Parts: sequence; C-alpha cells; structure tokens
Amino acid sequence: MKAKKTSNQRDLLDRGWHLARTPLEIDVAEIEYALMRSYEAFGRWQAECLETVIEFSASGPENALLHIIRMNDRPKSIRDLAQMTNRDDIPNIQYSLRKLVKADLVKRQGSGRAGVTYEVTPLGHRVTERYADIRSALLIDAVTRVPDLADRLEDAARTLELMTGIYEQSARAAATHRRRHPQPEAIGARENDED
Repeated sequence: MKAKKTSNQRDLLDRGWHLARTPLEIDVAEIEYALMRSYEAFGRWQAECLETVIEFSASGPENALLHIIRMNDRPKSIRDLAQMTNRDDIPNIQYSLRKLVKADLVKRQGSGRAGVTYEVTPLGHRVTERYADIRSALLIDAVTRVPDLADRLEDAARTLELMTGIYEQSARAAATHRRRHPQPEAIGARENDED
C-alpha cells in the first residue's frame, strides 16, 4: 500500500493550477494528466507493435478496433464496436473500418443497417496472432519485471472503470445543465465587476 504524500512533499512542487485548487482537485488533475499521457503512449505502442508485424499505418483507435473485432473470434456490428470502445463517433469508426477492409485485415458481411458485421480475414488473424506474440515478448515481459505491478493491474483497471462511469455521469449532468454561452465580452465584464 502506497503511503500518502505528506503536506511537506506536496509543498515542494507547484501543483496548483486552475483545475487543481484543493488537494482532491490536485489528485484528480494528476490522474487526468496521467491518463492523457498514458493514452498517447498506448497509441504509439499500438502503432509501433503493429508496424513490426505488417506495413500498415494505423492509429491507436484503428488498431484497437482490429483487436476488438478479433476478440472471441465472432463478428461485430458497428454498434457492438461503439459500445465496446465507449465511442459515439460512428463516422470515424466507419472510416477506420473502411481502412481495415481496404488493407484486407477485416471483411464486411451482410447488408442493411442492422445486418452488417465485421470480422478479421485470414490475414487479419495472422497479423493479430503475431501482434499478440510481440506484445507478450515486449510489453508483458516488461510488466513482469516491475515488482508488484502485475498484482496492481486489476485494481488499476477497476479504478479506471469506476472513473469512466463517473465521467459518463458527470458528462450527462453537464449536458443537462448546459446554458447558452455568454459572449466573450460579457465574461470579461463579469470578471471586472467581481474585482
């Protein structure tokens, strides 16, 4: 169990900014900042790992779609993919799917709005298998070399899932309470009135 930082340790670094005014806001801002950096590092890892297998330039989300389509070796609809990735940008998902189909990694089956599904092709199967091998040799091996990291991953995943739910609920609340935005001049005038 990690010891809490003492107030003395907190005072050594300037952690205050507009999103981090209280100790709790600092902790939440730090996890958000870590999530942003982790997301970008994860995307780069996915792209580089895939490039070791096949000459195909894919973004992190496109790579994720390929592996999610392969998950459990069953076809997935766009609705399935959107739900499984917590995405609502259907046109971007469709663009990524067209790119994967053109590369012969994924094939489209069926017709109509609800009848279309996607599954990996034989090439997609070989690529995802090789990707899994390289992932195991590089990433999983690195994880096993960090003491206690493997034991902490389950808690980290649960924490991230919990934060996902909190972000979703907070986003719904923000959308519910959205107001018409004041003109930029009005914001400046309001700040001057408060002085």
